[in-house]
Parts: sequence; structure tokens; C-alpha cells
Amino acid sequence: MKVSRRNLVVKLGAASVAGAALSVAALPKAFAQGAPAAAAGAGVVNIYSSRHYGVEGVFETFTRETGIRVRFTSGPDAGLRERIRAEGRHTPADMFIAVDAGNLALAATQGLLQPVTSTALSSNIPVHLRDPGNHWFGLTQRVRTILFHPARVQAAQLSTFEALADPMWRGRLVMRPATHSYTQSLVASMIAAHGEARTEQVVRGWVANNPQLIDSDTRILEVLAAGGGDVAITNHYYLGRLLQSNPAFPVRLMWANQAAGDRGVHVNISGAGITTHAQNRDNALRLLEWISTPRGQELFSGSNHEYPANPAAPVHPIIAGFGPFRGDRLDLRELGRLQADAIRLLDRAAYR
Repeated sequence: MKVSRRNLVVKLGAASVAGAALSVAALPKAFAQGAPAAAAGAGVVNIYSSRHYGVEGVFETFTRETGIRVRFTSGPDAGLRERIRAEGRHTPADMFIAVDAGNLALAATQGLLQPVTSTALSSNIPVHLRDPGNHWFGLTQRVRTILFHPARVQAAQLSTFEALADPMWRGRLVMRPATHSYTQSLVASMIAAHGEARTEQVVRGWVANNPQLIDSDTRILEVLAAGGGDVAITNHYYLGRLLQSNPAFPVRLMWANQAAGDRGVHVNISGAGITTHAQNRDNALRLLEWISTPRGQELFSGSNHEYPANPAAPVHPIIAGFGPFRGDRLDLRELGRLQADAIRLLDRAAYR
């Protein structure tokens, strides 16, 4: 598939997820902007990435330090994964970067990612944040938790995702729709913890509370701040971004499911794997290892206020201010294995 040197939207073929679209990102001059895929060994790495916040500067630094040019196409996780599968051995993608472990796990299951043997990656990325078969590696941690407006809610009133099914929250919740992977992975993690029957009971309780559904975590927090709701579920870094631009932003965060014996707050990742048919495998591996180092982690996670996967990397001061938390140590492959079950459950519960 050829693309022009201008920014454009590339429509997916019949195999794609309905309505998905991909865009060739605008890149600094250090990159080959929207050019056709380079031949193997040409000092290039081609990436399909759903993580697009702040990556230009990170890739520009990598190019400056290694001489390897980075080119990326952005789009939704499922759409990019479907494109790699449709392109088969002719895919130009050397690396797949996703913002959801479920989609990385599905890509591995579908044979789209190759196993990687790397001492650096094994050393830098903890076991619970990477695939046991080394098909993919977590690069940042994204914590999905409970946000609230402190003028209308006290932190002591909040405890767990499940407790938001209590009728006391009727008409007060703001949440993401069922169509988004963030919602699907959260529900998949609950299925893993409780089973389908209990999880469906909780989701039906959320629905009964008539939540306002908004397909943007940033917009959810803005609505919360403006008085359009009292409690929300979003990823932590969206609040970090808003606090960066406005330290007085009137929304607070609490870590869900922290009581003794509970599983811990829901932790997902952005992560990456090298595609099975990568033409520039060595360059892709070099980029993956570079991002896993403390320096690469500081740039990659800090640009979006995420938590680094490498415990030796520094944490952005704003999110360090959120305080410590205990995360769910669920095998992240379960988010992929249970994704279809979560989607069906959301549909049965009339969570749209």
C-alpha cells in the first residue's frame, strides 16, 4: 500500500474493524515523512503505533543517537493489528506498539509477533510486564482508577470499581463507552478476579446508575471539573497532563481496590513487539532495547505522564505526587484471552 508524503487517512480493507482508520503521523525532519517502506538494512525502523502522545521527540532522540530513522503509522490498536494480519508477509511494519496488553496478547496469539531473546529486555522489564514467550514487552504502566471532584465527594466514600454499582452513585458517574479497549480490559480483569456472573452483576449496577458515557478520558475529567458529574474512571496520566497545564485543576485521584486482600488497582501497559515478518528486525530490536533503558524510559513514559516499566527509571514528579499504589498482578495475557467475553458481557448488561 503506497502513501503520499502528505498527512492522510488510510482506510482499512474489508478485514478491518468497522469504522477504524489509520493516519500517517506528521514527523519532524529527522524522519522520512510518510515515505514507502525502506528495504531491509537501510537504517530504518517502521512502526505501527496506537501510542502517539509525545513519541515524536522520543524517536527523534533515538535517531540522533543511533542514526536509525523512525517512521510510524498511527491508529487504534485493533485496527493496526488487523492491518498487520491482512498484510501478512508483505507488511512494512517492523514493530507493533499498542496501548493495551489485551491487543498485544491477541497479536501474539495470532502469530503476528516473533519471540525475542534479549538480555537487555529481560533485565530491564519485570516479568509481570512482559509476555512469558517474549513476544511483547511492556514499556509503560497505565493505571486505570477512580477520579472524583473533592467539593462533592470525599475520598473516604470511594473504595473499589465494584462499589460504584451502589445506588448512591446514581446519576453521578462519568465513564468510557463499551467500545473502547480501556473499558473492555477493565471488565476482562474483573472477570478474571470474580468470574462472569459476579462481574455482570457489577456492570449491571453501573448501568442502573445511568452513567454519562464519553469517549475521551480528557473530556471526562473536564466534565467532572465543570460539575457535570462527581466520580469517574480514567487512566491516571490524563489527570497528570491536565495538572501539568493547570496545577489547580479541581479533580483528585484515588487508587481503587487497595484494601488488604483485594487484588489492587487495574494496571494496563503500553508495550511493543517485533512483527513476525519484520524487514528491519535488528533496528526494531535496537529501538525496543533503547526504550527499555532508564534514559529511554524517562523520555517515553515522562512524555505522557505514565509510569515506567523499568523500576530503575525515574517517575515524572506530577504522578509521583499521586502516591504509592498496589497494582493488580494479573497475567496480562488474560486481558486478551477474556476480551471477547468482556465485550459480550458488556452487551448483555446493556452497557453501551
